Amino acid sequence: MSTTSDPRRRPPARFRPSRQRFEVPPEPAGDQDGRRAPWDRPGDVRAHPVQTGFMLTVGVGLALLVYYVLTNVGGLVGWIVTAAFICLGLDPLVRWLESKGLPRPLAAGIVIVALALLITGFILGVVPRMVEQAQQIAARGPDFVNDFMQSDLFHTLDARFDIASSVQTAADGLQKRITTDENFLGGIFGSVVNVSGVVLNAITGTLIVMALSLYFLFSLPTMKAWCYRLAPASRRARVQQLGERMTNGVGNYVMGQACVALINAAVAFILMNVWGVPYATLLVLFVGLLAFIPLVGGVLAGILVTIAASLGGWDTAIPYAICYFAYLQLEAYVVSPRIMARAVAVPGAVAVIAVAAGGALWSVLGALIAIPTAAAGLLLVREVFVPRQDAR
Repeated sequence: MSTTSDPRRRPPARFRPSRQRFEVPPEPAGDQDGRRAPWDRPGDVRAHPVQTGFMLTVGVGLALLVYYVLTNVGGLVGWIVTAAFICLGLDPLVRWLESKGLPRPLAAGIVIVALALLITGFILGVVPRMVEQAQQIAARGPDFVNDFMQSDLFHTLDARFDIASSVQTAADGLQKRITTDENFLGGIFGSVVNVSGVVLNAITGTLIVMALSLYFLFSLPTMKAWCYRLAPASRRARVQQLGERMTNGVGNYVMGQACVALINAAVAFILMNVWGVPYATLLVLFVGLLAFIPLVGGVLAGILVTIAASLGGWDTAIPYAICYFAYLQLEAYVVSPRIMARAVAVPGAVAVIAVAAGGALWSVLGALIAIPTAAAGLLLVREVFVPRQDAR
C-alpha cells in the first residue's frame, strides 16, 4: 500500500491556513524609555523647490478629482452619511448591552433584530390603516374641491383675483395642447419613466443604506481604530479622545432626537384622537418624520395637522393647535433638555443657522445632521483652536 499522499486531498482542518483579516497594524516598537526605535525616526529631508512644486500640483489635481467625484456621486455620499448616522444612533444601545457583559457581535445582533421586529410590527399594524385613510382622502378629493369653491373664502378671493377664469383658461389650454401637440404625450411618458427611475433609485438607496448600516454597526470599533491609527503618533491619544467624544455625542444626539420625535408623535396622536382630528393615523406619520428635524420640525408638524384638522371644523382645529403648541413649549424646556442631557450642546443661534444651512445644502438629511456636525466643529474649536491661540 503506497504511503504517498494525494496532492488533491485537502489538508486536515487543524493545518488549514486561517482566512486573512484586514486588521489594524500594531503600534511601532520603541526602546526602553518609550521612544521610537532608531530606524523609525525620520531623517533630515529637505524639500527641493521642484519637489515642492510637483507636490503642490499633485495636491491641486487630487482636490479637483475629489470635487469631480463628489459632484457625480452625490447620491452615494448621501447614502453613506445616512448609514453612518443610523449606525451612530444605534451604537449607544450596543455599548449599553456591551456594558452588561455581552460581546459586540451579539449585542449588535440583538439591536438589529429588535429594530427589525419594531419595523415589521409598524408595517403590519399601522401601514394598512394609513393606506386606507390615504384612499379615503383621494376619494373625497373632488368633494373637498367643491366645498372650497362654494365657500365664502373662495368667492372673496375670486372677486379680487379672478381665480375661476384663470383656472378655466388653464384647463382649456391644457385640453387644446393634448389634442393638438404630438409631443405632449411623449413628455408625459418621459415623466412617468423619470418617476419610475426615482422610485427604483429610492429602493436601491434603501437597500444600500441598510447593508452599510449593518456593516458599520458591527465594525465600528475597528473603523475608529483605523482612523486613529492614521493620526501622528505624538497626537494619536488626543485624536482618539476627541474622536470618541464626537462620535459618542453624535450617537447620543441621534438616539435622543429619535426619543423626542416618538414622544412628540405619541402626544400628537393622543390629541388628534381626543379632539377628533380626521385621518389621525396618516397624519401622525408626518408628525413623527417632521419631529426629527430640530427646532422647526415640531412647528411645521403643528401647522400641517392644524390645517388638516380644519376639515373637521375650526372647533376641532383650534383646540388641537392650542394643546399641541403648548406641548411644544413643554418639550423645549422640560422633555428635550432631560433626554438630550448627554448629547451635544449647541447655542441656539448656531443651531438655527446650522439647520437652515444644512437644509439649503442637503434638504432634510442636511437639516438632520446639521446640529451634530456643528457640535463637532464647536468641540474642535474649543479643544484645539482656542488652546493653540492661547499658547501664542
